[in-house]
Amino acid sequence: MNQLPQFRCVLLCQLLASLMLGWNGHADDTDQLPLILAHRGGAHEYEENTMEGFQACYERGIRGFETDIRMTQDGVLVLLHDDSLDRTHDASGPVEEKLASELKSVRTKKGQSFLLLEDFLRYFQDKPGVYLELEMKTKNKDLYPDARVAEYCQKLYALAKQFKPSGSDYLFTSFDERPLGEMRKLDTDWPIAIIASQPLSEEFIERAERLQATHIACRITGTSRDLVQKAQKLGYKVNGWPGHRVEDYYLAIGLGLDVACTDIPTVIQTTKELLPTAPKQ
Repeated sequence: MNQLPQFRCVLLCQLLASLMLGWNGHADDTDQLPLILAHRGGAHEYEENTMEGFQACYERGIRGFETDIRMTQDGVLVLLHDDSLDRTHDASGPVEEKLASELKSVRTKKGQSFLLLEDFLRYFQDKPGVYLELEMKTKNKDLYPDARVAEYCQKLYALAKQFKPSGSDYLFTSFDERPLGEMRKLDTDWPIAIIASQPLSEEFIERAERLQATHIACRITGTSRDLVQKAQKLGYKVNGWPGHRVEDYYLAIGLGLDVACTDIPTVIQTTKELLPTAPKQ
């Protein structure tokens, strides 16, 4: 028996129930739905971490963006997810072993320029009201020993502070606790998020508290609404990932998440625009 229609029906019922709860409680329109976060600039719609993807999503009305930050051998911060260039670019090896000057000739598989963090931040500098998650890709200790993590964080903090416009939210996020600790030494108030490849749990919330995090990024599958609400009552914003389908956004709504990370942001933007809005009081 094909259970997909039944699954979609359950999700839609959760969605409508969540919307009605919002209308009768605190929400009055679809702005109270989870923020759409374009993961790597929409990795299933555009080449990941490219200006093409970020610009297209912004022009489509999306205001949440996630990207990955690494540092070249000579200390220049760049956008790249993997430990090597092989999958996404016409070059090979870790970017950490490259000079910034070498990257000028590197292109993505479809011919786009390699993106430096400063150029990325300059694009958003005159665009207030944007939510950026800057993921610190320092987990590989061979590429990022402790001393290099400190240098990395100092440079990232300085650039983010320099280019962040008033009215935008820029977060430092990581699976690695080391850069989160370094960022707390640099600024006790800057928002940071701990990421883990697991659903939300009591232990996850305790870990966020120990790290003085302000946000939690958890796997959406296996996360319960009760724990999301508990984390929110403690002051945390909760981001659910990954998002590969429209149904994942419906689940994010049902869970009451603050942020829904997705690889198909323009599809989800259309979905959000088609949702029923609250009746005017």
